[in-house]
Amino acid sequence: MRATVNFPAHGGPALPPSLLFRNLSPAAADFDLSPADAHFMKRRGAHNKLRIGGFICCTGSPGVWGPCATSSAQLAVAEINKRGGILGREIELSIYDAGGPLDGILSRAEQAIASDEIDLIVGLHTSAVRVALRKVTTRHRIPYIYTPVYEGGEQTPGVMAIGETPRWQSRPSIHWLADVKKAARWYLIGSDYVWPWQSHRAVKRYIKEAGGHVVGEEFVPLGEDNHEPHLERIRAARPDVVLISLIGTDSITFNRAFGECGLGATTLRLAGAMDETVLLGIGADNSENLFCASGYFPGIGSRANDDFQSRYRAMFGPNGPPIGSLGQSSYEGLRFLEAVANKAGTLAMGPMLAAGRNIVYGGARGPVTVRNGHTRMQMYLAGADGLDFKLIKPI
Repeated sequence: MRATVNFPAHGGPALPPSLLFRNLSPAAADFDLSPADAHFMKRRGAHNKLRIGGFICCTGSPGVWGPCATSSAQLAVAEINKRGGILGREIELSIYDAGGPLDGILSRAEQAIASDEIDLIVGLHTSAVRVALRKVTTRHRIPYIYTPVYEGGEQTPGVMAIGETPRWQSRPSIHWLADVKKAARWYLIGSDYVWPWQSHRAVKRYIKEAGGHVVGEEFVPLGEDNHEPHLERIRAARPDVVLISLIGTDSITFNRAFGECGLGATTLRLAGAMDETVLLGIGADNSENLFCASGYFPGIGSRANDDFQSRYRAMFGPNGPPIGSLGQSSYEGLRFLEAVANKAGTLAMGPMLAAGRNIVYGGARGPVTVRNGHTRMQMYLAGADGLDFKLIKPI
């Protein structure tokens, strides 16, 4: 199955989720392009438009970020096309669901490259999808921009990851909680895949560095919504802080249960992949003592953020998808692409990758610097205040 929608060059009204995707006919869905067939396809890039595949999780636990990610990408495309496109080529954006079983996602990617002739991929999905998808993009020499918070260390040729990493996100937050809140006992809980696995390895070093120790750790299957056993183990371990690396709706159900059982009043929480979209699902009554660090919050008072939100509201209206850091990263990915292509002067793989390793670009976050392939941005620590995050300090 393929799910895709093409956005007009100059924007337009937001589409309701029910109209964002269409399923191909069974015959098309079962279409399997052989190497011989692929040889006779038109060579990618021969068309004038720049065809971008937005691989965005719109189903499953991380699907909660899909509406904002899709809208943010749509806004970036409209803005870039209004400026004349990328190197004179108008962007044509197609959205593909990057949720669900990996086999289905990889099949959609293969078909997007072979049949839809996409020129590159911008992705907002889990690291598990990235690890699988990069094998496809490397084989086809398709540039791949990965936008959300992740575990760091991505060095696959052709993959450009621009999100927050534990070194800059978790480390200063852990030190702040140790210094200001006197937190020493930590319990780690995360979804059972590569981002939490690798992030927790780094987090344990930072906790030890701050004079603390880990009193428990567990990984939860994606889609799990019965958190009573986890909460019982957390209560028995008596941590000062629970570090949460659950994603999307899994984080919502866990934090709801955490607050409802009374732990929120006595135990601090520090979340990695969380934004206002998730906070809305948790609810104000269950967000006590909940902290988050990110390179973007809607409450950041900056010209870049104010301008972004003004344009977002103008395009999607007051009922558009709520803005959050995860979804907004799709906007950042396309602004990064624009800057890289302009610096390279070409969309050829080699020059683009070289340009992307050392560059400064501007998005809703303000200026973001990439040096030797490592992204640096201003980071912020915030605390939940009802249904919003209130900024505490830059970190």
